[in-house]
Amino acid sequence: MSAMAKLKPKHFLWEVEGRVAKIRLDRPERKNPLTFDSYAELRDTFRELVYAEDVDAVVFLPNGGNFCSGGDVHDIIGPLVKMDMKQLLAFTRMTGDFVKAMLNCGKPIISAVDGVAVGAGAIIAMASDIRIATPEAKTAFLFTRVGLAGCDMGACAILPRIIGQGRAAELLYTGRTMSAAEGERWGFYNRLVEPAALEGDALDMAARIVSGPTFAHGITKTQLNQEWSMGLDQAIEAEAQAQAICMQTGDFERAYKAFVAKEKPVFEGD
Repeated sequence: MSAMAKLKPKHFLWEVEGRVAKIRLDRPERKNPLTFDSYAELRDTFRELVYAEDVDAVVFLPNGGNFCSGGDVHDIIGPLVKMDMKQLLAFTRMTGDFVKAMLNCGKPIISAVDGVAVGAGAIIAMASDIRIATPEAKTAFLFTRVGLAGCDMGACAILPRIIGQGRAAELLYTGRTMSAAEGERWGFYNRLVEPAALEGDALDMAARIVSGPTFAHGITKTQLNQEWSMGLDQAIEAEAQAQAICMQTGDFERAYKAFVAKEKPVFEGD
């Protein structure tokens, strides 16, 4: 196990408060684009979160009124046109590994979206467990706008599961912007809140999550991801095994004793 509260990343802002890690991309003057270095550092951070004993949830927050404008045109797209196939595949695998790390980190992830969330920014929101946005949020999977396929960083696998095949196909073929109202109506966003309330709302949700049985939350996240590729019989058996594991935890016993005593349970994550 490791402690991550004192992490000092070079390419994004990081703060841990009450077992909730807050991440902000830190180039607000350019709407917070990603670079080769920030991709890699985010990937490595989420890989390490698997072992973090002082973080139970993660919240991506906007910075300067925007979430993320995707891969930086000058720092990423420019160099990509000069790379050979081996180099290009190394890059696309690295960006995919970032999404895999988010899915497999064992911690619930909330994205709080304001302003622009496009390209890889839309992917970060998509790969999160819960998404909250402002009415001003603009979300676009705009890969076709730069001559690429819509199948980037898991978009063709994950987005249809959130909003449906037809809606996902429209967004991925056209690269058009999904309004916040559409995103909420289609189930991409859990809810919309005013900009002044966005950060507080997301952190309140994170606080509710970390006050619960956090070991069991990790099991829930694992099952949500793994059951995509399971048949129904497999899924029911996997959940039977997962729940039996959770029944061995101290939190399960604490909940029972609190119920008997007519008290609110205090979970400790074990």
